Amino acid sequence: MSSPISLPGRTVVFDYGEVISLTPTDADRAVILDLAGFAEADADADRFWRAYFAHRDGLDQGTAHVAEYWRAIAAELGVTWSDARIHELWAADFRSWLSVNPGTVEVLADLKAGGTPLALLSNAGPDFGSYFRHGPLSDWFDRFYVSGELKLLKPEAAIYQHVLDDLGITPAEMVFIDNRADNVAGAEALGITAHVFTDADALRAFLLTLHAG
Repeated sequence: MSSPISLPGRTVVFDYGEVISLTPTDADRAVILDLAGFAEADADADRFWRAYFAHRDGLDQGTAHVAEYWRAIAAELGVTWSDARIHELWAADFRSWLSVNPGTVEVLADLKAGGTPLALLSNAGPDFGSYFRHGPLSDWFDRFYVSGELKLLKPEAAIYQHVLDDLGITPAEMVFIDNRADNVAGAEALGITAHVFTDADALRAFLLTLHAG
């Protein structure tokens, strides 16, 4: 049964992708591949996903516009997409990251019920900023930090320091949740208590150890 989680003197900062959101499904990936002109069974499908991730930092750091990101993928693959097709690819990709993990949302609700301040820190393009701030997530979080807006990326120390400074807290007062071990290590290097997210039950157990402490 859910119950409030109160962490006096702490602010819990959550990653978004694959912590709050679910991993895009095979069906989501198939839609994107089809729009790109590939099929899951194609030998070039792996090349597509390698290019998709290889150029992601530019999007997430705000140094590449959405259309530039997709054109960079197309150039690597040796294909051409129309402006309309690029918009369709963007929309399909955006939608693929919108499904949320119900267990994580329950943890967010319990932290909120316990009066624990919450913030979100995501490596994401600036296009996600409006969704974060004006969608349902605005019910849970007090502040949102989007890498594409800040021109900084996790696990760089500067992005964690920006969050600390903006929140007006010390590293000892921040708890950071992320699914990537390198991002967690980057936070821990500054003295922030951090947790590698695997599932909502393990997250809840971790937070309760802090509550007990």
